[in-house]
Amino acid sequence: MRTKTLILTAVLSAAGLATSLAQTPVYSQNAVGYVNKTFATGFTMVANPLKTSNDTVGSLFPSVPLFVNFYKWNGASFDIATFTPGGWDLPNITLKPGEGGFINTDTAFTNTFVGEVSQGSLSHAVPAGFSIQASEVPQAGTLDALGLVLNTFDNVYKWNGSSYTIYTVLPGGGWDPAVPSVEVAESFFVNAATATTWNRTFSVNTP
Repeated sequence: MRTKTLILTAVLSAAGLATSLAQTPVYSQNAVGYVNKTFATGFTMVANPLKTSNDTVGSLFPSVPLFVNFYKWNGASFDIATFTPGGWDLPNITLKPGEGGFINTDTAFTNTFVGEVSQGSLSHAVPAGFSIQASEVPQAGTLDALGLVLNTFDNVYKWNGSSYTIYTVLPGGGWDPAVPSVEVAESFFVNAATATTWNRTFSVNTP
């Protein structure tokens, strides 16, 4: 799976109409861009790396090969959407930044995510039991560097294309067999003994 990321920082300024009175312009900064993610045949765990105004499977994957399936874990089983000749049969299944799921395809393809980088104080729930998790920002790295803190003996399950590689939190905060790393737009399973929260403060200027 290959991922290409381009983040464009757009500085948007707003000022009032010119008048005889001096006015102070107001500035805001948004980081927008796109992520190209290639899906090989078979199952791939995927995440939405950029926030949009419509974080649904129908909007995020507008054109994929016929009969591609998207699987989203609901805590007990999978909700499954299929891309048919008429489009997605369940287009409103959400895939928000921080969430994840599986894509299953018989034909390799590339999907382009377009949106805004989540910034500021970011937080989402990691429930007890199994859940699919992902970074809210389009950044690769170890889970330690991305701010995920789990409890001793909690597990992370990373899909390697044919099975899961299992990582376990050790007493003292280490990992067995190693600290897991993820790519941009990649999700993974967490099995947590108790509920926690994935907290992170992020800025495109000071990651």
